[in-house]
Formats: sequence, structure tokens, C-alpha cells
Amino acid sequence: MSEQQDVFSSGADNAGSIPWVALLTLVVGAFMAILDGSIVNVALPRFMSLFGSGADEIQWVMTAYLLVSGVIVPVTGYLGDRYGNKTIYIFSLALFIVGSALCSLAWNTNSLIAARVIQAIGGGMIMPVSMAMIFFIVPREKIGMALGVWGISAMAAPSIGPTLGGYLVDNLSWQFIFLINIPIGIAAIYLSLTGLKETPRRRDLKPDIPGMILVAAACFTLLLALSQGQDRGWGSHYIVNLFVTAAFSFVLFVLWEMSVPEPLLDLRLLQNKIYTISLIGTSILTVGLFAAIFMIPLFAQIVQDYTPTQTGLMLMPMAVTTGILMPVSGRLFDKIGALPLCLAGLVIAAAATYQLHTITLETSFRQIQFMLVERAVGLGLAMMPISIAGMNTVPPFLVGRASAMGNLVRQVAASFGIAYFTYFMLHRQAEHAVRMAEAVSWSSPAALAAQQEAQGILAQAGLSAQAGAAGVTGLFYGFIQKQAFTAGIADSFVVSTVILLAALPFVFFLGKKKVEAVREAEYRRYAHLMPGNKATPEGKI
Repeated sequence: MSEQQDVFSSGADNAGSIPWVALLTLVVGAFMAILDGSIVNVALPRFMSLFGSGADEIQWVMTAYLLVSGVIVPVTGYLGDRYGNKTIYIFSLALFIVGSALCSLAWNTNSLIAARVIQAIGGGMIMPVSMAMIFFIVPREKIGMALGVWGISAMAAPSIGPTLGGYLVDNLSWQFIFLINIPIGIAAIYLSLTGLKETPRRRDLKPDIPGMILVAAACFTLLLALSQGQDRGWGSHYIVNLFVTAAFSFVLFVLWEMSVPEPLLDLRLLQNKIYTISLIGTSILTVGLFAAIFMIPLFAQIVQDYTPTQTGLMLMPMAVTTGILMPVSGRLFDKIGALPLCLAGLVIAAAATYQLHTITLETSFRQIQFMLVERAVGLGLAMMPISIAGMNTVPPFLVGRASAMGNLVRQVAASFGIAYFTYFMLHRQAEHAVRMAEAVSWSSPAALAAQQEAQGILAQAGLSAQAGAAGVTGLFYGFIQKQAFTAGIADSFVVSTVILLAALPFVFFLGKKKVEAVREAEYRRYAHLMPGNKATPEGKI
């Protein structure tokens, strides 16, 4: 048996055990990459004051990272197959470290954006490459547990990021949100060099240049439209052109990929009904997930006036709960399959999400924490099994392409979720504000008493009667806007509940026997393409 074949089957030949050092090495890199996507958010106001930038300019610190990391994802499958996933993983870590160091040295907004682009190239490759490697180093009968541990990074990092970022910015300096990546990244590279085995390299694999250009154009224009649609206007000429370009590029990409022998993203994977259902279910859950991750920080900071650090502490129990449940749900997946876990998880997540629509200005810190923890229990049970069910049916030599496609779908779904909930929340806020303003009777006894009391307080502060009247009007207007904002967020949680429930029909296709039957069929279908033409469902050559 050749060295390539040994590596190809190393996961199955590993005596049924999980290589924990290798797995934790991949977890560290993935956690670092995702953490940096959210840790920077809380520092944006500091960048605006430090570099003298406006909101429209400073948003590119986030947008550039989103766009570049999204564009690079589809290419990672080819790079991992051609040069080996270990090599690409180490390269992506090194690039991420270099980008982080350059970010900490930024002297203006443009230099920070340029450094974020370098950082995003590395960060965008880390997630799909690390997931692909897990399928090479872990036996398939243990894959649920392994991906559950790895999934902690994907689910917990977005919640931990604001807490850590707020602490670093408040107590140290903004540079530390980037410098923290350097020692972690160096440690991950060292562990990779010593603890990871190289995956098979297909040295004869030719790059699909037209496919790379078309998918890059489609991803870039789609993600840019989703990130700027709210600011520019969804019906504006600029945004509409971006969507048209994305659709046109995507159609051309599909047509091209179906005509080449070595496609960049193997669309034949979509013939695998379990994998396709898994992608659909994962994208729905991702959209529902970002309802809370995106809107609760807005509610906490805008309505309840919490600091970024306090907001992060509000989200922390949710992240811890998710981190505990991910490996548990993965272990249960190995034993009972995805169906019961996804059913239970979706019902719990939907119920908890619907409960969040009851939040008001008076909802306490602990009440919100409890509802978020309850929601995390449901998502922690459902999120990873629905993803593993699809990936577990993919033959080993297609895992890299399948991982790239799955991560791309999740990235687009996350961007769509944030864009949609932003639009819906602001639209509902405007409607509630108009309705509440019309309902206020300024001549009612209660309103007159409130005005007189407020004017008295303002008069004690030395304001004139005219200024006091204007101040009272401003106070009432601000209160109405806060109430309307809260109502808009509450309505968004109702929609998020419906979205989560929309995933329920798909999970009925993910029964353990159905998944195993499709897995065996897929291995037979691709047997002639396996190294040595003797692949079995266990991955042995």
C-alpha cells in the first residue's frame, strides 16, 4: 500500500480512537478564525475616533473580512486536494498571524482594512480545511463526537467574541484584539507540525481557473449586496446590479462546472439527497441562529444601555451551554443518528426563540440569559447532527470539496440572516413608532401630568420653559423609539421561530438507517474513483 493510500485510510485504521491532540489542534485554529469575526465589532467606535473615520468607511473593517473570507472558501477544496490539507492549514494559520500582526500596527483606516484582507484570506481557509482534515484523521464511527468538539468553535466563538473584545478594549488597548491571535496561532502551527498527518495530494490536479473567477465574482457580489443592502437601499440601482451580477455569475459557474472533468466545487455532490437536505437544514438553522446573536446585543446596548463587556457577559452562558452540548450531541449522533436529536433540538430552540418575543424594556439581565441558555440547548442538540449527517455520506476523496461547499453555504446563510433581520427589524420598528406616536394623546390627564413632572425636573436643571418643553417632547420621542425598537426585535423573534420550524420537515429524511443506506450507495457510486478502486464504506483501500 502506498503512503498516499495509508494517509487516505488513516482515520479508519486508527484503532477506533479519536486522535485528540490533532483534533484540538484543528479546534484552536477554527476557534481563532471565527472569534476574530466578532471580536472586532466592539472596537469599531474606537477605530472611528482614533482614525477620524465615518461609519460608512469604518464598516469596511468588517465588510472586507466577510467578503474576502467568503470568496476564498470555494478554493480551499482544490488547494487541500492539490497540496495537502495539513500544508494548507499551516499556511492559512501563518497568513492569519501575519494579518493579525499587521492589523495591530495599522496607522489609519485604509491600512487596517488592507491588513484585514490578509487576515481574511487565512481565516477563510481555516474552517473548511480543518473540517476536511477531521474526516481524514477520525474514524467514521466517531465522527459525531469529533465534529461536536470541533463545532464548539463555530457556535461559541461568536458569543465569546464581544465579551473578550469588550474587555480588551476597555482594560488594555484595541491592538490586543489582534495581538491575542499571535501566540495562539504560533502554538497551533507548532501542534500542526508535530501532531497532524498530511492528507493525500493529487499532484496531477489542474486548477479550474474559470470556475475560480466565476465563483469569486458570484460570492463577492452576493455578500457585498447582503452587507450593504440596508444602507444603500434594497431597491437601489447599485444593490440590484450586484444581485443581478451574482445571479448571472452563479448560473455561468454552474454551467461551467458541469462541463469540466475536475470542477472546483463538485456539483455531483448535490445528487446525494442526504447531503443536499443537510445543506438546506443547516442554512435554515444558521439564519435562525443569527437572530439572537445579532439582535440581542443591539437590544442590550441600545435599549438597556449595557456596555459591550456587560453584553458579552449576557451572552456568555449561552456560549458555555453550546460548548458543553456540541460534543454531547455529537456523541449521541454516533449512537442514535440525527433524527431524534434534531427533532428535540428544533422544538426546544423554536419554543425558546418564541419566548424571546416577550422581551420588554423591563426584562431583566438574568431573564434574557435564561432564555438564551434554553435556546442554546435546542440549537446545541440540532446544529451539529444535521450537518454531520450530510458530510458522513460523502466519500473521503470528496470531503474537501464537500466541506468547502458546506462552509460557503453557511457563510451566505449567515450574511442573509443578518441582512434580512436588520431589514425586517427596522421596518417593523418604523411601523410601531408611527402607531405608538398616533396613540399618544398629549392632552390626556396622564400625559399632562407627566409633562409637568418632567418640566419641573428640567427646570431644576436650569432650563427655560421653552427649552423644558422641547426637552419633554424629546424624552417622549426617545421613549417611543425605544419601545418601537424593542417591538421590532420582538417581531423578529417570531419570524425566527417560524424559520426554525421550517427546518423540521427536512430532518425526517435524516433517520439513521436512511443516512447509512445513502452512505453505502455513495461509496459504491464513487468506488471507481477511489485510490486503488477498492474503497469500502469504512474508508479502507
